[in-house]
Amino acid sequence: MMRFAHTAVVCLSALALAGCATRAADVQPAPANPADFALWTCDRIHDEMDGVQQRAAEVAYAVDERAGHNILALGLGLTVFWPAILAMRPDGLEAKDLARLKGRYEALVVAADQQRCPSPGKTLPAARLAQWPVAEGERLVYEVRRHARGAVTLSVLRIEALRRTESEYRSVEPASAASAPDVASTPTTAVGGRWLQDRAGNVIEAPEGSLSWPRLLRSTLTLGQVTAGEMLLVGDPQLRARLRGQVVALGPQTVAGRRFDVAVVELFGDATSGDAFTRVDGALVIDRASGVLLRLDLRSANPAFQLRRRLVRVEAAR
Repeated sequence: MMRFAHTAVVCLSALALAGCATRAADVQPAPANPADFALWTCDRIHDEMDGVQQRAAEVAYAVDERAGHNILALGLGLTVFWPAILAMRPDGLEAKDLARLKGRYEALVVAADQQRCPSPGKTLPAARLAQWPVAEGERLVYEVRRHARGAVTLSVLRIEALRRTESEYRSVEPASAASAPDVASTPTTAVGGRWLQDRAGNVIEAPEGSLSWPRLLRSTLTLGQVTAGEMLLVGDPQLRARLRGQVVALGPQTVAGRRFDVAVVELFGDATSGDAFTRVDGALVIDRASGVLLRLDLRSANPAFQLRRRLVRVEAAR
């Protein structure tokens, strides 16, 4: 980690003086053999292509954020990702990672052509959907507290679509809370609001007044892994928290009557509002297969980042 940080500092200093970084257009793909994928099914090839592009996007986001280009912050999708990185300047370990990933992606494309695989489209294969703990049309019911002693309210998200690289949800009216009289049935976000989440569990679109974390999580979470990114209050560009996280637990767990492959990420950092800084800490728990949010606990003196959100049940599609 120290070696990487030192390399980044040296390159950034040199870039300011003479431009030490290599243009992405000059990053040549590291050779990969299409024959390595000759026995793979088309679905497996398409899944790996998605994974390669997601991992490459994570590397490129780090380069882009540090260099201040804001190229990838414009909302470019993974389908146009490779042309987008041609305007960037990765170097060192990041250039090697991108070269390796680009070479693997191109070999996968050749393998797909050789097997005459159809276009992957946006739809997940039925076999993979059948293995997931949730399904389209089901409703995720969350208990929400704005602070430790605050009233419990319900927030319900209906699963609109489970796609190859993202999931779409819609805020809907909670069902009757008669079975839990201490829980208010008032929704915590506007009914009809659209939520969009990537496969890693990042919230990339949410209704105004909600929290989002577009690039906080990585596509492959391993025990002890450290990650970093921003958490934003949608609709308030001045209010955001810069967070670091560490994966502290992994494994199967039953939540709301469903079996999930859980990753627990401890969070810590600072929220900014103008010139003021406020400490933020907590935990984020997701399902590694689907990216479904299972729990979000945030503690802060800033009320925007003081929240407890917990999945309590999954209701069948109606």
